[in-house]
Amino acid sequence: MPEPVIDDRMGGLILLGAADALWVGLTASSAVPTASGAFTGFPADARVGYVLLGGRVVATVQTGGQRKVPESEVRRAAAELNAVEMDPRDLLRIGPFRHLPRRQQTEGTPLRWRHRITQELRELGDPEREARREGGRPSHLAGIDWRRMLVEQTPDRTTRTWWLPRAVVRLLDGAEHTETRFLQVQAARARRASEAVPEPPSQRQARATDNRQTTSPDCPTISLRPYTGELEGHLYSVLSRKPGISRKVAGWTCTVCGAAPAGVIDHCHEHGYVRAPVCQSCNTLERPDHLYSNDIRVADRYTRLFDTDTLDWLRHWHRCPGCRARTTLPLPHLAAWTAHTACRPLRPTHRGSRGRKPCGVLRVSWTGSQNTPRSCLLTVAVDFCPSGEHRVLARVPYREAVERFGIWLADTAPAVAAAAGPDRLDGLPAESRPVIADTSGEGLALF
Repeated sequence: MPEPVIDDRMGGLILLGAADALWVGLTASSAVPTASGAFTGFPADARVGYVLLGGRVVATVQTGGQRKVPESEVRRAAAELNAVEMDPRDLLRIGPFRHLPRRQQTEGTPLRWRHRITQELRELGDPEREARREGGRPSHLAGIDWRRMLVEQTPDRTTRTWWLPRAVVRLLDGAEHTETRFLQVQAARARRASEAVPEPPSQRQARATDNRQTTSPDCPTISLRPYTGELEGHLYSVLSRKPGISRKVAGWTCTVCGAAPAGVIDHCHEHGYVRAPVCQSCNTLERPDHLYSNDIRVADRYTRLFDTDTLDWLRHWHRCPGCRARTTLPLPHLAAWTAHTACRPLRPTHRGSRGRKPCGVLRVSWTGSQNTPRSCLLTVAVDFCPSGEHRVLARVPYREAVERFGIWLADTAPAVAAAAGPDRLDGLPAESRPVIADTSGEGLALF
């Protein structure tokens, strides 16, 4: 692809059409598919003064009656997107939900990508509503061609569900957060300017001339601060009602992945304590996959929770003082760990094209609860096994599962295990709260 012609006298600014071509050329080998109309195709609108490219805000400049953008900013955005790794099999459900997450209901950003995708997919097949849409259907979101990655599933053959790769969800959440902060900064500057003493006409004219000649628009860099335990020991039921807590959470990075802006406060449902702020993606990854209130699937995502990213997740779960003091996990997570890790050697395998592979789908259920440890029993089974569906692999008492987890924790994450122990029970409730199971698949903000 030929490089766009850049007028050095304009300080490296290029026309929107050239920016579109440059964006596509630079991201041709990216794992995340991009769109050709990143600057000129709906919903991008350069007239508002900026365009979103991935997680970056690229401000536009009006010169000579035309909108232009700095070539260097387009290249930076492309380099950031090219560095993103995407696993197309690691999917995250994005809808439809009966109720949008609470963060989405209060979000006032123009992107609102979940709302846009939901609205468009619901309008498919309705010619009259489609014809009323000004400018046609969205071709991209923040320069990303989400249609090429959208997966539609009908698990019960009646209800459609929509899924996107987790990396793309993080990108779009980051773009939404960056846009919100950018608009807040711009609004604050506008307020300060309106309250300032008016400039003499000569100075105002000179400043306007300088702005037209600038080589790079004033686009503030939005930075997030790392979380350092400010909410530790707080009860979620109290903290979630405090005014302004959502705004405070949005200023932190996710404590698990460290790459995306935090969106919700994760908390332990057994003890009620706040763990830490996390992004929507990590919040959903941690969420138990309930079939019923006492029955969960052990999906492939548990490989990340207990194998590849184990240390980060164990440290996160043990931010709850109750779990840390008792050297355990909430019952659904402990059950998943028992099935995925402790009972792994018991799972049948079958021959495949690339060697032997585990068969079926792991499922773990329990009777009783953590409040009655003597009678609580975990049952690990494998569904859809060719040698016998619903085959029971093991029945593990709750106390035995806790002991096994404690031994494994000491070997896997010694630093996390060293911070736990029964000598840190001061201030904890005498009896754990019952598990709050979310079986509807709707309330992502709960976890």
